[in-house]
Amino acid sequence: MRSTRVPGAIYEALAAHAGSAYLRYSFTRGTDQEVAFLIEVLELGAGSLVIDAGCGPGRHAHALARHGVGVVGVDRASRFTALAAAAAPTGSWFVQGDVRHLPLRARTFDAAVCLCQGGFGLLGGGPAEEDAVAGLAGLLRPGGRLALTAFSAYYAVRWREEGESFDPATGVLRERAAVRGEAGGPAAAFDLASTCFTPRELRLMAERAGLAVEGIWSVEPGRYGRHPPDLDQPEWLMVARRPGDSL
Repeated sequence: MRSTRVPGAIYEALAAHAGSAYLRYSFTRGTDQEVAFLIEVLELGAGSLVIDAGCGPGRHAHALARHGVGVVGVDRASRFTALAAAAAPTGSWFVQGDVRHLPLRARTFDAAVCLCQGGFGLLGGGPAEEDAVAGLAGLLRPGGRLALTAFSAYYAVRWREEGESFDPATGVLRERAAVRGEAGGPAAAFDLASTCFTPRELRLMAERAGLAVEGIWSVEPGRYGRHPPDLDQPEWLMVARRPGDSL
């Protein structure tokens, strides 16, 4: 196994290595269930417009588009946005960029999604996560909703695996992960650092961005639902609404 260290919180190197192999991981098999739940909870319909932040190779965006939802997918990794664009259904568009600094019109989108626990947690801690939530909140029309998943700090502590380390001061989980490559051959070892969160942290970030939290639920890939917070599910799913009479 060859080793690759990925600098900082920007994971273009991982995306370039994994490429389409990302879509063969088991956690991607629950995409249709996740999207069906999001369509319900976000009150989306044909003609709704959604921004997918950290869209990866486009699995959620593609599924939303097949339901008639317009989607703009954004990711920092050029390999992922190229894959997403190559397979894009009608009604979906993909751009490389940082969701915190996009030249998009404010109050344009009916919803924003930031899914798959790694996406939000890979921003590196500090003010980056708050900036991302604030940026997405600013893109929502009054009444629009944000759906965001993040790794659970409770799960990280309770179910830490061999080789993983958790820093209680920062909430960062570190691991050395073997990632399959698009072209096959030996896996590459990546040093990953994922920021983990509590429901209170997510709620405070949303409220500081002017959003009203409608729910924070314990979920896992392929099993999205209104499950009360617990210690045994790896992800949080937060849904928050931009008030219709303010901002």
